[in-house]
Amino acid sequence: MSRLIKTETTGNDRTRLSKSVVLAVRELAKQKDVTSEARDLAAFIALALQAIADGIDESVAAWEKRGYWVKADRFRMEWLWTGQAAARLKKAVLNDDWGTIALVLPHIAQKLGKVQIAENHRLGRPWVGMYERLKE
Repeated sequence: MSRLIKTETTGNDRTRLSKSVVLAVRELAKQKDVTSEARDLAAFIALALQAIADGIDESVAAWEKRGYWVKADRFRMEWLWTGQAAARLKKAVLNDDWGTIALVLPHIAQKLGKVQIAENHRLGRPWVGMYERLKE
């Protein structure tokens, strides 16, 4: 039997979601009014950050299995903010509190400042319909 290679890893998901969040933050910054697209963008950012936070333990499991506790803890501390920002953003989106959203977005942009997106990216528009999914 041959070896199975897992192409969809948590690290790949985190990279793709980070790029999508940066793109969504840029798009949301361009919005002038609170529209359905602005709600979708904010909801997508909240859900994507929560997905990143949920994948942290799976990412560090291999390091912990080998005894790299310091490396695992450092990684957890580096990504701890995602769960906190996701919770604040989700609450703000559901309560239609755009003041809080405006305060959280620069923090997210600062944390993901090193993420680069190519001009001809293939990310598309993953935020379409996310407000309805967040409300569920």
